[in-house]
Amino acid sequence: MKKLRVLLVDDEIMIREGFKRLFDWEAHGCEVVGEAADGMEALARIDALDPDIVIMDINIPIMNGLKVIQLSRIKHPETAFVIVSGYDDFSYCREALRLQITDYILKPVNYEEFGSCIDNLKIALFQRQSSKNENRQEERTITGITRYLQEHLAEDISLSILAEQFHLNAQYISQLFKSEIGVGFLTYLTNIRMEKAKKLLLSTALSIAEVAEQSGYGDYRVFTKVFKKSEGITPSQYRRDFLEGTAAI
Repeated sequence: MKKLRVLLVDDEIMIREGFKRLFDWEAHGCEVVGEAADGMEALARIDALDPDIVIMDINIPIMNGLKVIQLSRIKHPETAFVIVSGYDDFSYCREALRLQITDYILKPVNYEEFGSCIDNLKIALFQRQSSKNENRQEERTITGITRYLQEHLAEDISLSILAEQFHLNAQYISQLFKSEIGVGFLTYLTNIRMEKAKKLLLSTALSIAEVAEQSGYGDYRVFTKVFKKSEGITPSQYRRDFLEGTAAI
């Protein structure tokens, strides 16, 4: 998988330098191709560089980050945006969701969590690309496997089960995930299970145990542990925060 091109947007040079020096972009299949310090410069850089990912602060001079994203969507609908902000404000989060921003990360940045965000973003970009281009055999194969995973999330899934289902070598499937998606099989499976769980938590009244089961975890205690590691909070707190935020609108 080709390296993803990243643009950094923040009016504080130390923040931009921190992202460049403290995060291992190479290890996550990315490269920083440019920087911008204000909203107008960001728009110009996005037009000139056409990055895959833009890491952007909200509170930047001339034009705020959310406005930059809104305008950029017109010419660059495929670009992914990650907001990094010092504002823990539900109204900002709500607007970010409306603009279909990939993630909203608070400063100071936890680079381990940020790495998970970038890996999840790579998965999302792969899924988008694979739906448009299935020309190569490897792409067709991995697309079929990921579709199967989505349809059987509640079941026991392993590389050996996939190997039997698709009449392929388990090691070959493992290598496909690395080469075509850029992350390992277990990382990918955990990510889509967490996304399924979050949707169920916010859109249904299912118990945590029922959400766990439908997301592929027979033991809700294991599910809770994995969810907290992924999202930073428990499933119950995730649901409660959403309901409290909605009630406050």
